[in-house]
This record gives sequence, structure tokens and C-alpha cells, in this order.
Amino acid sequence: MSSEDEILDVLERVIRSVVHVNTVRVLRDRFYRPMPLRGMGSGFVVEQGGLIVTNAHVVRGAEKIGVILHDRTLLEGSIIGECQSIDTAVIRVDSKGLEAAELGDSDRLRVGQRVYAIGNPFGLEGGPTVTSGVVSALNRSIHSGELSLANLVQTDAPINPGNSGGPLVDTRGRVVAMNTAIIPYAQGIGFAIPINTVKECLDQIRTYGRFLTPWLGVYGLTLNPQLASYYGVAAYSGFLVTNIIPGGPAHKAGLEAGDVILAIDGSRIMDVDDLRREIARKRVGDHVRVELLRDGHRKIIDMVIEGRR
Repeated sequence: MSSEDEILDVLERVIRSVVHVNTVRVLRDRFYRPMPLRGMGSGFVVEQGGLIVTNAHVVRGAEKIGVILHDRTLLEGSIIGECQSIDTAVIRVDSKGLEAAELGDSDRLRVGQRVYAIGNPFGLEGGPTVTSGVVSALNRSIHSGELSLANLVQTDAPINPGNSGGPLVDTRGRVVAMNTAIIPYAQGIGFAIPINTVKECLDQIRTYGRFLTPWLGVYGLTLNPQLASYYGVAAYSGFLVTNIIPGGPAHKAGLEAGDVILAIDGSRIMDVDDLRREIARKRVGDHVRVELLRDGHRKIIDMVIEGRR
């Protein structure tokens, strides 16, 4: 059997875990008449007992959720938890013996690695769509409306909007990320949430019924030479703290407005995205060492990462 045949066999196995998700939201026109608004996306089974993950934006505000399995069986789904900050939702369907996808380890991903994006955008006969590409970059950040996502996997595997929520898999069929977004004005760029991030969401929802986002409790700006001159700061890069949230972890640790965060646990912080990425890698309860600049002097402050909904 050729290596291509082996990969095709692997993909056929993964496809059995991929589902189509359709939603109905009810809006009202100016005369208060109901106007059903339909949406769609993809998802994949993570537990044989009926747990499915997809993107939170796919099911947000849905009053009805339909899930179509690979064999075209239609099931009613219900949201059991959402992790809005990482655009992930967990759905339950009343069915046993589903074929769950094998979840990999996204920390082992490498740039240039071959990956396959799978989705079921229309629930059509013939099953999901498969596109191939490589991991183009790691630790990407994107901003879309009010949502900011960090630590994303960037791939050139074509990802259509209806494939949002489907798996990104490696050559052994292990899910390494969940497809989540495309930039509409760019060609050949897709993004996916690392599967280890999705696992954290899934574990918290299973255990606590909710997801807590790692949080510092600060507001601030990317420091540049102009801001440094304006604020009289003796640094030209980093995260400039402008406000501290009372009672938050930064407040408890003694951070102050005007501090410049230079590093967290030895990882250099050059801008806002660097800070988001480092905090997104942490877990609630983690102890971190924050290197900062205050009044021209470097300081090390230990603090505990807290969570917020």
C-alpha cells in the first residue's frame, strides 16, 4: 500500500467523526414578526457518548441546533458550555456509540508540517470536504470585531466559512487544531485553535460546567518610542500598563499603572499580542514571574493567574 493510500485510509476514519451543524436564530422585524435566521458550520465528535465541539460563533444565540452525522442521521443538539474567549462550544446529542476523533498534541506542531482541514459545510450526501496544506506559522493572533484570539495555528489549507468548527488533522489522523476563521480579503490564509486549548475548554466544562479564562486584570498599550517619550518611560517596547482592575490578580500582586511589562516567565513581551499569547498559555492558578520596569528600575513580581468567565 502506498503512503498516499495510507493517508486516505486515515482521512476516511477521521471523516466519520466530523459533523454538520445547522442553527436557527429567531429575530424580529420592525413589526415584531419572527424572522428565522439560519446558520451553519462544522464540528467533530470528542466523546462516544455524544459530546461534540464546534466554534462558539457557529452556535451563538441559536434557539435550535441540528447535528448531521457522517451517515446523514439528523440529531438535535444542545449547548452544554461555551468558552467564548477561545471561540469554542461543546454540544451534546442524544446518541451513544459515536466515533470520536483522536485528539493529538498541538504543542508538538511544527511549521511546514502537512495538515488536512476537514469540514461538512452543507451536510450533503458524499460527506465532508477535505483540503490539504501545511502549518504556515504558529502563535498567530487575530482580531475580529470584539473577539481577539491568540496562539492560533496558521495554515494555507483552504478553509471555507462553513468548515468553521471542523478539525485540522495531521497525517496520522490526530486532531491538532479546530478550524475557526479565515481573513476574507486574503488568499490562502486560514486559522485554527490549537487542540490543547480546546481540551482545556472541554475539561473545564466537563468538571465545572463553565470555562474560566486566564486573566491578569490589567489594561494597557503596546509601548513605542512615541508613547515612551509621552509617558517618560525608559523603554521602547513592552506592554505599558494604563489601568489596574481593583481586586484582580495584578492589583493583588502590586502592579501599578505606568509599569511596563517586559517579560513573563522569561518570555519577552514586546507588545499587546505577546502578552495575550503568554497569558493564553497559562492555566488558572499558575504562578508566574513578571519582569517589569518601574520608575527606571527593573523589578520581578510574582503573581497568580486568576480566571474570569
